[in-house]
Amino acid sequence: MKRKETVDYYIKATWHAIARMYNAEASKYNLTVSVGYILLNIDIEEGTPATKIAPLLGLEARSITRTLRNMESDGFIYKVQDTKDRRFFRIFLTEKGKLAREESRQTVKKFDRAVNDAISEEELSIFVKVIKKINTVIEGNIYEEVSSDVRQEK
Repeated sequence: MKRKETVDYYIKATWHAIARMYNAEASKYNLTVSVGYILLNIDIEEGTPATKIAPLLGLEARSITRTLRNMESDGFIYKVQDTKDRRFFRIFLTEKGKLAREESRQTVKKFDRAVNDAISEEELSIFVKVIKKINTVIEGNIYEEVSSDVRQEK
């Protein structure tokens, strides 16, 4: 099987292209894609519990600890200890973080507009349905059946 015959090739190639585009844009503001996504997922009014940020991004908590520490030292965020449970912290945006968040938001909106201009509503609807089904496969609901069929073919 050639790599261009696999579904994951197109998903990975597209995601890498999106990441390169976002990183190029983010670098203009001394940001990274990771920092931009975190900024976009912090509630401006209420802050966001530090333990909730990683799951919002589909990551493990320990995988963003260093990023949060760097974001704090760079002046994008600050932590406030929870008054009810002192083991937990809420993450809030500084003014610098709010400005960077807005830049990130505008970049995402610009890309979204470009995609919506280039692809019909019907095609996007089909794309979303397909991506959701692929995620179902990844989550194992269908994958077990598929891998069982593949094993039987061999």
